[in-house]
Amino acid sequence: MNWCEREGLRWLEADLDGATAAFSARTGGTSAAPFDTLNLGILTGDDRAAVRENRRRLAGALGLDAERVLMGIQVHGADVVGHDRPQRPSPYSQPGTDLPEADGHATAVPGLAPLVLVADCLPVALAGPGGVAMLHCGWRGLAAGILARGVKTVDATVAAIGPGIGPCCYEVGAEVLERFAELGEGVARDGMLDLPEVARRRLAEAGVERVEATPLCTSCEPELFFSHRRDGERTGRQGGLVWRGEAG
Repeated sequence: MNWCEREGLRWLEADLDGATAAFSARTGGTSAAPFDTLNLGILTGDDRAAVRENRRRLAGALGLDAERVLMGIQVHGADVVGHDRPQRPSPYSQPGTDLPEADGHATAVPGLAPLVLVADCLPVALAGPGGVAMLHCGWRGLAAGILARGVKTVDATVAAIGPGIGPCCYEVGAEVLERFAELGEGVARDGMLDLPEVARRRLAEAGVERVEATPLCTSCEPELFFSHRRDGERTGRQGGLVWRGEAG
């Protein structure tokens, strides 16, 4: 996974056997504090016009058609919605448009780009013979089986885990740790949950042999990422996107 930069925007990019995954940072946008600057979400109080411009800039930097970016309302569940055409009207290019409730999006159509928004949860990109998928993976979604569902949807053979909160900062209660006790040692220590490691093990269980990940923790990197755990409710969202073929 490598850093890329264009016109002040930065993102981590991974090659997934011909598909591309991109995970945005918070730089290069138009939003004012505390959403400074490339905030992609509208649900925490940012100016809608600023978010619309931020989304336009990100799509342009990635070479994507903003009208072909797919997204939904994330509810920390395990639903993965399949798409065979662009959403109309486009909820990405027209913030405030009605959205389906889903924490994962999948498509086999070249040029369509599933997206999730995150601010500590993991954005996980999948690719396989059945297409590509992008999943929003907090502990609830991971416990509910969203990774296995996403892998099955696209017959995934490769995955990329984007920036999320690390075990250095993610303290959780005993009830959360219990949900992952079956995974054995190495996923938690002294009440700190290793969310990326949980994702790696769930992907391995689902048959994904190649997994790329970044060690960056969103809570530890305020210059790069928004973090709900660090900053509270009034903070922005970065994005994870994946697509195959012609971006436009």
